Amino acid sequence: MPEAPENNSSDSTPNLYQTVLAEVSDLLESARREAAKTVNTLMTATYWELGRRIVELEQQGAERAEYGKQIVDRLAQDLSPKFGRGFKKSNLFQMRAFYLTYPDAAQPLSEEATNIFQTLSGKFPLPWSHYVKLLSVKNPEARAFYEAEALRGGWSVRQLDRQVSTQFYERTLLSRNKAAMLEKSSQSGEGEAIRPEDELKDPFVLEVRRDIWNDILGTAKRTLGRWCLS
Repeated sequence: MPEAPENNSSDSTPNLYQTVLAEVSDLLESARREAAKTVNTLMTATYWELGRRIVELEQQGAERAEYGKQIVDRLAQDLSPKFGRGFKKSNLFQMRAFYLTYPDAAQPLSEEATNIFQTLSGKFPLPWSHYVKLLSVKNPEARAFYEAEALRGGWSVRQLDRQVSTQFYERTLLSRNKAAMLEKSSQSGEGEAIRPEDELKDPFVLEVRRDIWNDILGTAKRTLGRWCLS
């Protein structure tokens, strides 16, 4: 009587698990990157809209600097307990300055967050921390130059800060070989390339991140369950 073929299912189980593990890991990494980009865009758009509304409220009230300060003080007191330390006075003043620096980014938006995202998603491609640094550049031409080069070269905020501090814009204007300088500036050092997930440390976005990550994990678990049952 011929011998029954050996059951090799136990031998294939580790290989199947490793395959599924690798696929799930890739899924989670890809989802994390996309979530970071989405949250960064939404966060920056929200800050711009908040700055617009602060300025709009100021314009409807008394025309004096003290009135604007009172608005920011009150917003910080009311928003911080509900949304966290990301809405302290200094941050609100940055949002106000952000809108005043980019007042034509979009028309007044509706109250729906999705509209804010859709309208401004292509207007501010850099993370919020980059725009905070760009606010310190008073020359509009220089600011536009740093924004474009940071996007082209994938600069981290630390690299952007160094380029601004060393007056890279002015040095490029004076250089006889501008192309070489621009090429060199686009070469990020180790650990300096912009990483969207780094921006998720922003206090405001931590709550949003938690909700999105829970959705990602739920999707991954359902996907893994389908794979294991197939």
